Amino acid sequence: MPRLSFGAWVEDAVDWLQSNLTWIFDAIKTVLGGMYDGVNAVLGGGEPLLLAGIFAVIAFWLRGVIPAVLTFAGFALIDSLALWDEAMATLSLVVVAAVITIVIAVPTGIWAARNNRVSAALRPVLDVMQTMPAFVYLIPGVMFFGVGVTPGVIATIVFAMPPGVRMTELGIRQVDGELVEAAEAFGTTPKHTLTRVQLPLALPTIMAGINQVIMLALSMVVIGGMAGAGGLGEKVYAAITQLQVGLAAESGIAVVILAMYLDRMTGALNERVSPLGRRAAAKVAAGARRLKFTHYKPGTAVAMTGVVVLALVAGGLNIAGSGDSKAEEAGSANVGQGQKINMGYIPWDEGIASTFLWKEILEQRGYETGITQLDAGPLYSGVARGDIDFQTDSWLPTTHKDYWDKYSGQLEDLGSWYGPTSLELTVPSYVEGIDSLEDLKGQGKKFNGKIIGIEASAGMMGTLNKKVLKEYGLEGEYEVVSSSTSSMLAELNASIKKKEPVVVTLWSPHWAYGKHDLKKLKDPKGAWGKGEEVHTVAHKGFAKKAPAVAKWLKDFELSEKQLTSLENEIQNAGQGQEQDGVRTWLEKNPGLVDKLAPVPGGAGGSQQGKDAGKTVDMGYFPWDEAIASTYLWQNMLEDRGYKTTVKQLDPGPLYTGLAQGQLDVQFDSWLPTTHKDYWDRYKENLTDLGSWYGPTSLELSVPSYVKGIDSLEDLKGQGKKFNGKIIGIESSAGMMGTLNKKVLKEYGLEGEYEVVSSSTSSMLAELNRSIKKKEPVVVTLWSPHWAYGKHDLKKLKDPKGAWGKGEQIHTVAKKDFAKDFPELTGWLRDFELSEAQLASLEVEIQKGGAGKEKESARRWMDANPDVVAELAPVGG
Repeated sequence: MPRLSFGAWVEDAVDWLQSNLTWIFDAIKTVLGGMYDGVNAVLGGGEPLLLAGIFAVIAFWLRGVIPAVLTFAGFALIDSLALWDEAMATLSLVVVAAVITIVIAVPTGIWAARNNRVSAALRPVLDVMQTMPAFVYLIPGVMFFGVGVTPGVIATIVFAMPPGVRMTELGIRQVDGELVEAAEAFGTTPKHTLTRVQLPLALPTIMAGINQVIMLALSMVVIGGMAGAGGLGEKVYAAITQLQVGLAAESGIAVVILAMYLDRMTGALNERVSPLGRRAAAKVAAGARRLKFTHYKPGTAVAMTGVVVLALVAGGLNIAGSGDSKAEEAGSANVGQGQKINMGYIPWDEGIASTFLWKEILEQRGYETGITQLDAGPLYSGVARGDIDFQTDSWLPTTHKDYWDKYSGQLEDLGSWYGPTSLELTVPSYVEGIDSLEDLKGQGKKFNGKIIGIEASAGMMGTLNKKVLKEYGLEGEYEVVSSSTSSMLAELNASIKKKEPVVVTLWSPHWAYGKHDLKKLKDPKGAWGKGEEVHTVAHKGFAKKAPAVAKWLKDFELSEKQLTSLENEIQNAGQGQEQDGVRTWLEKNPGLVDKLAPVPGGAGGSQQGKDAGKTVDMGYFPWDEAIASTYLWQNMLEDRGYKTTVKQLDPGPLYTGLAQGQLDVQFDSWLPTTHKDYWDRYKENLTDLGSWYGPTSLELSVPSYVKGIDSLEDLKGQGKKFNGKIIGIESSAGMMGTLNKKVLKEYGLEGEYEVVSSSTSSMLAELNRSIKKKEPVVVTLWSPHWAYGKHDLKKLKDPKGAWGKGEQIHTVAKKDFAKDFPELTGWLRDFELSEAQLASLEVEIQKGGAGKEKESARRWMDANPDVVAELAPVGG
């Protein structure tokens, strides 16, 4: 029989869907993510014990006193295990998935009950959904939606759907046919027959189906932890992969408590909503003779009042608590200002160590962090999609080569922070005669024919199977056992205790070499390849999203001694306490956070200047370099303890305000040409603090697609092509006077061209519109300007030198500025920006948009953390 390439067809279909229907997947992800965030904000935002009280009140309403007490005790136990946030995240996933499943399943079951063809068509579909291994659902979820909440919810919906549909259909079909016929005989419409006869009688069976939907949703949500769905599933997955028995037991208990609560409450809900259930509950209550109070259940109004009161108290405490945290945050080196950074890691020791190190550093710098443990495949996929911002454990160029080759177009390599490494097979030192990979040949029985490996997705496992075994003739004699890093280490530890021979995959550096007496098997044929570097890899565009973090990561390095000591500290801290281990390590390495993540002005975010507290009144006119330099200095001065005001004015009022002392300083005087008239008029009442950028140039520019126009001389006789117009800027700008009085006259363009005075923004809008339509246009521009980076433009040559020589951009202040601000005067006299610095600052401000100039300048400063110390030094 020829091989049926069913899997290849599926992969082709998936590729097509990914290429053509991404917008649908993004929309679904947005909706589901929003639903989850909303539910989680409610469940995870309050005081744990008050929320436990709310759950207890619900249990009291549905089940009685004893279940209420047990509910409170169970959720209090979850809180005491420090798993409250994870439990609420899991509960949020269950709620979202269950609600969506029920909304789809119940109507579908009703449809199947009333239409035999629909029932027959659904049956095989439900069979596949119910019998397909649950893990399979995660694969398309991750491929279409990335890692995180959405694939977990989607997989849960698919997995939990069948019992909801089947039980709804079964319940309606089991309603006595004679009752249905009687209803129809009395003239009841099909709609009312369903709602008044079939559904009420089928409700116990439907509720049983809903109960099963919720329980299956809970079981699948835990499996969803493998795809980064978070919650208790992530804890259980971490416990499995790292062989943490204690964490597994604690997480398992929390899952059991949630499962029991959801099972008992959904089961009891039938008694409240079903007439048959209420009748049965009334009989039980009536038959109770002793301890009647244990069967007491409050009315709905009473229970609702209790829930509302507890919810209001929890909300009030949450608001009060958030105020305290904001106050605390304001006093820290708050570079991140609450920006969310998502990190992922493979459960390898250097990955755990470096990830939790950066989690602690980023939180100290004011960022909010998310952290997810994943296998290598989902991790690289998640980073490539942007669901995860970066991961610090890419072994390149060998171990993770396949993943890098697959996703490199969507990734940014932020550089190596450790290396070179080495991959190896290792045996305990008591194993005699095995010192090289060559010595393994013919010794398979000694090791039971097994080499204990790590995760099958790890690149070194591929190298071992495809190259190392083949190179040394070990194929067939040895089986490479895929497990996990923690399982491999557990097997190594167990074998050493029993003094049994064992051969395992290991790598350097690794703390196991410090704990055990091991031999690295020599590789005379070089099958493992050369040593690698451990890289930090981020998604495309991460440097724009978080420039400060990207720069820190590019400069990140740890020595072998530092990494080994950090790994040992985390090992000593124990399971689930990785960040505590990092904090202990940082206490033993003072100053390291400031070295790895420097902030403006050093530790604490800023240092006070000598004139801190004084107010500096700054003005600017809306040219890009003026906006950029003004808001840069506003941020820097506030970092140094100054107070600031900023006003936008035209050049005339701005120079007048400086000369009269109403303003202190402005940063955009183009001298000696553009602003010559203003300088000549007011120079007796001004102070020139020197040039900070130059030389500049003024020019007329056209798009590159305008052929035959390369010089100002080429404009003559071409007026009709440009509708006789040159698009200018503010009429008050000096360059407009130069254009009208000198340039047009020098090149004989008077009468043929009209210079249209507008504004800088209007000129740029006209340029952008013309380029989109591929229309000829000639505009006034100057260098430097970000438009040259955005558009393909030609600067028209000026062979006659009509524009004059290039200028310098000066800082000009009021006359007594040096007396009023001696410290700031020194800073401004030394102020300089390179063309690259100014261009990148202007681009950042353009990207931020109008009204966000100050925040955009701050982002640029974050990406250039030494700029404040360089431009506004204090101390020393």
